Amino acid sequence: MSGNAWVAIGAVLASAAVAAGAIGTHVLKETIKLEAPALETFETAVRYQMYHALGLILVGLLILRQPHGLLTLAGAAFLFGIVLFSGGIYAWLATAQRPFIMVVPIGGSAWILGWLVFAAGVIASAAKRG
Repeated sequence: MSGNAWVAIGAVLASAAVAAGAIGTHVLKETIKLEAPALETFETAVRYQMYHALGLILVGLLILRQPHGLLTLAGAAFLFGIVLFSGGIYAWLATAQRPFIMVVPIGGSAWILGWLVFAAGVIASAAKRG
């Protein structure tokens, strides 16, 4: 995937995180009166979505500078993690269906792997440049 595509995906997901944060504050907290532990879980999903959306933007910018397959793999891991970790939490809180929460650790593991692959990609990209 092109660097521009990763930057665009990251920007859209960052925007979605801001919107989710607003929903959490104005709807879940004030209107629905979501209990504190559930609201904290929601806020964790939003925060980590934002971190990794910014990570996707960084991946895209580095790919524009010096493409490398490991950077693309890191971006995919970040995106996969957002879907499973944050998406799993959002779906669980919206439906109370336990299976949604089961994918959350897989998303977290994808993020850990993504950051490690990102580091390897940065090193490999720098070595490729000479």
